[in-house]
Amino acid sequence: MATLTFLGAIQQVTGSCYLIETGDHRILLECGMYQGELRPEKTPDKLFHFDPKDINAVVLSHAHLDHSGMLPALTRHGFKGPIFATTPTRDLLDVMLKDAAFLQEKDVEWENRKRLRSGKEPVAPLYEINDVEQVLELVDTTDYDQRTQVTPGIEVCFHDAGHIIGSAIVELWISEKGHSRKLVFSGDLGNSFSPLLRDPGIVRSADLLLLESTYGDRDHRPATETRDEFRQALVQAFEDEGNVYIPAFAVGRTQDIIFRLGQFYHKNELKQQKVFLDSPMATSVSEIYTRYTGLYNKEHPEFNEAIRQGGWKDWLPILSYTRTTEESMALNEIASGAIIIAGSGMCTGGRIRHHLKHGLWHNRNHVIFVGFQARGTLGRALVDGAKQVRFMGEEFSVNAQIHTLGGFSAHAGQTQLLEWAGKFSELRPELYLVHGELEKMLALQKQFHTRYDWYANIPDLGETITL
Repeated sequence: MATLTFLGAIQQVTGSCYLIETGDHRILLECGMYQGELRPEKTPDKLFHFDPKDINAVVLSHAHLDHSGMLPALTRHGFKGPIFATTPTRDLLDVMLKDAAFLQEKDVEWENRKRLRSGKEPVAPLYEINDVEQVLELVDTTDYDQRTQVTPGIEVCFHDAGHIIGSAIVELWISEKGHSRKLVFSGDLGNSFSPLLRDPGIVRSADLLLLESTYGDRDHRPATETRDEFRQALVQAFEDEGNVYIPAFAVGRTQDIIFRLGQFYHKNELKQQKVFLDSPMATSVSEIYTRYTGLYNKEHPEFNEAIRQGGWKDWLPILSYTRTTEESMALNEIASGAIIIAGSGMCTGGRIRHHLKHGLWHNRNHVIFVGFQARGTLGRALVDGAKQVRFMGEEFSVNAQIHTLGGFSAHAGQTQLLEWAGKFSELRPELYLVHGELEKMLALQKQFHTRYDWYANIPDLGETITL
């Protein structure tokens, strides 16, 4: 009998991973990395709850590391099967997993220097660049709305999720001994207020539905209000003679931010005349976005044409890319009037931490958060109102003004989740909430009961159900 085991993103939003087993095959739906305080130990025997050599295939909804970041470790420990994903997802994996491998190697290099001084054995990184190359060789790309065999008895079809370029809602048909069950995984559903991408596709039937619940407890602010709040924060920073720091989620949010800045620029509403994208990964991802303008919505034809013809600088002429470390460090010499978009989005690493080190203490500066901040991250501490934070081995006073713009989220809000799931036929699928913190799940569970009289299960980590 086929089973599904919940191995990640259970009552939290990272480490997405679900194991599907039939009598003959074992496939993974997602293979994500943990981020924040709930990240497990990295020792090899604790990486997976299964032997990677026994996995026949992986089905991947999209390229964000909390969904894909453990793929190189999977191959490093013996996985040899195909990885099914969309073509844009494969392009993004090339950038994101290589960046993750580079950071792994740097972290281990720093850790081993400490271990050497204390007489401890050195440790190895979770994975290296050659492991990423092996992942890329295994990716089997497929277009949206195309049904494809994963293994004998299991088929997949991807639909546009509208979350990032290439993101997918996953339909899986699982057949065994003459019986067939259809599982639908929402992946990360996009925010229908997204300025660039299309709305999530609609699926109307399933036996089992796994639904993300990142924002299961609330709706986002309307796009017009968020846009006005963003513009006002920029004006205030200019009047305060400070800089604006925007922690960058390299995929999706960065591109949305540049789009909005371009809108302000063309309407002569942008006071700042210096915008820096200080993230090599976000720069590479933005180049990938220019390849897939056919996946943009049709609401902004002038923008779509500018990207096709000349790229992002054609849309925002005052945009500059800082690729080298030296160029990034030079930005800290700018006293005022700059907008600096730098990774990482939750301030867990990357160049944004260096900019915050130089600017967080001064009340003339402004920090604008445009995405979800997981528990245990520096970003979460700042949006929760911390007055003192510690990072990079030092304590810092938080005097800069902190803004949180929820309307920029790439995730669907509560009402959008309910409306999307409500499109399923009256013969409701068995529903499980995943990829959300427990309090968000409980709020969404209550709404499903109130609105549809539909019970939403909240699984435990490691729980196994029969299909």
